Amino acid sequence: MNYDLAGKIAVISGGTSGIGLATAKKMLEDGAEVFIVGRNAERGRRALHTLAMFSEKVQYIKADVSTLQGCKQVAETIKEGPAKADVLVNSAGVYSEKRLEEIAEEDYYSIMDTNVKGTLFLCQSLMPLISVGGSVINIASDAALEGNYGCPIYCASKGAVVALTRALALDFATKIRVNCICPGDVATPMVEAQLKTGQYTLQEMALPYPMERIGRPEEIAHVICSVASPLNSYMTGSIIAVDGGLTAK
Repeated sequence: MNYDLAGKIAVISGGTSGIGLATAKKMLEDGAEVFIVGRNAERGRRALHTLAMFSEKVQYIKADVSTLQGCKQVAETIKEGPAKADVLVNSAGVYSEKRLEEIAEEDYYSIMDTNVKGTLFLCQSLMPLISVGGSVINIASDAALEGNYGCPIYCASKGAVVALTRALALDFATKIRVNCICPGDVATPMVEAQLKTGQYTLQEMALPYPMERIGRPEEIAHVICSVASPLNSYMTGSIIAVDGGLTAK
């Protein structure tokens, strides 16, 4: 697959696992230079080992994007290296299932700091470094487009990512494209953690989907790379569902 990303520089938060890691792999295969960002050093080491099989043009940045300092750290690393970026993928995210009556203040901050604050401040930190014609892709969720049971904070956080995407698309329309991908459930470590709670099985998770299965990371990564491609130069402010038909019902 040719996404026309050869020679481009991409920064991917949450790039050490799941959708972010699958996106890094596809971009490397297409000839991009990739910086993956994550807060777990061991997971970063494993991701680098995996990605090095596809290209040597990959580096790991240890940073926690749920903090402003972590976002600034990513920007400083890019400044000291290539001094610019062409693509930013905000893939870092956390999930929690708690009903409204169970939610404590720390639950709010745990979700919002990564999903919303991290997306906003990583954009703020890196926008001055993103080339004219560059691309930002935020990762939200089907939960941003319709309500999900038992996870009001998560739904609110991903809805905020959609609204933020639209706002930034307007503010940067003449220079940088900003779009949002809304996946359904995808076979990632986040979903594996959900299944380990024993509340439901993989088969039960797949039941609401018209395609009768959940997604694969590489399927979402393909859409991210397609949107990031310079060939999509007229697309900005788009909110794209990739969910096996879930939100089509």
